[in-house]
Amino acid sequence: MNPMSRNVFKGRGANISPQNPYIKRREVIEHLEGIDEEKYLDKPVTKYYEEHAAGALSKNNSPDLPLNYSVNPYQGCEHGCIYCYARNSHEYWGFDAGLGFETNIMVKTNIVEILKKQFQSKSYHPSPIMLSGNTDCYQPAEKKFGLTRKILELCLQTSHPVSIITKNSLIQRDKDILIKLADKKLVHVYFSLNHLSRKLKAVLEPRTATAEKKLMVMEDFSKSGIPCGVMVAPIIPSLNSEDIPLIIKRSAEAGALAAGYTIVRLNGNVKTVFKNWINEHFPERANKVLHQIESVHGGKLNDTEWGRRIKGSGQIAEMIAQIFKTSKAKYMANRSMPDFDLSAFSAHGQIRLF
Repeated sequence: MNPMSRNVFKGRGANISPQNPYIKRREVIEHLEGIDEEKYLDKPVTKYYEEHAAGALSKNNSPDLPLNYSVNPYQGCEHGCIYCYARNSHEYWGFDAGLGFETNIMVKTNIVEILKKQFQSKSYHPSPIMLSGNTDCYQPAEKKFGLTRKILELCLQTSHPVSIITKNSLIQRDKDILIKLADKKLVHVYFSLNHLSRKLKAVLEPRTATAEKKLMVMEDFSKSGIPCGVMVAPIIPSLNSEDIPLIIKRSAEAGALAAGYTIVRLNGNVKTVFKNWINEHFPERANKVLHQIESVHGGKLNDTEWGRRIKGSGQIAEMIAQIFKTSKAKYMANRSMPDFDLSAFSAHGQIRLF
């Protein structure tokens, strides 16, 4: 079967399994008749794999990103966001960047214990950590394993600052901990929101919360003293770029204190997955979207150049930047996230005197 001509699986972003460049084999379903068919002919089922992490903190060396460390309790993500740059990293685990990324979830069951040990290292100096820098820490797996909540409990116990970004309303479950962290100036919460269309969400980010739900949680958190921001990311020219002003307006009305954005880039096999997806769901504008993505990244769909890879360059990138800047000035003037308190960190937790 041609990997570029598959059935569309409801609730999944990718409908293909591109060849993993790091392995020569290709997984198929074996038949006694000798005819092999590719996997996922039927509805794909999510599988979880226990992974014992050697370290919990991932070092970020990119000048494009504000925080130095991230913690990723899960690798792979059921959200199915078609543009996700983390798809490529799943190939290092032996899976593919398409359906394999969405259906094979690595669960780092020991991550809390490892993180605690790293906090207690004599050489450790506290700085805000990102939950998560790779895949969403509130993806469906979190409901089953609860690792993100345990990490937040550790941050509260040790007074360690943490910044969270998510597309899932499951974060509302942890409102009790987030309020306590906010009281100590130890948490920022960002909601990733790049469109306002239920129809687009169903195919672009199939297992994420709707825009309306994310805005409701943002408003609830803001009223409870939990500082919230919005990441309009990624912006895909001619697909969701027109929503920028209204997203920032609606987020500001919900209490958001900050806003940021990125422009989509399609590195590695993310390019293969995205091109198949755009031709499947939006064939009438596929060429326009792809050409405009190329125009902001020096003529290519992929981009590794620091600075340009996040915000792009050229006329379309400048137009997006101006729309964002104008919208933010209009709706979020004089707003900002509170500074983190780094002074209260105690690696062994607060000492109780009784």
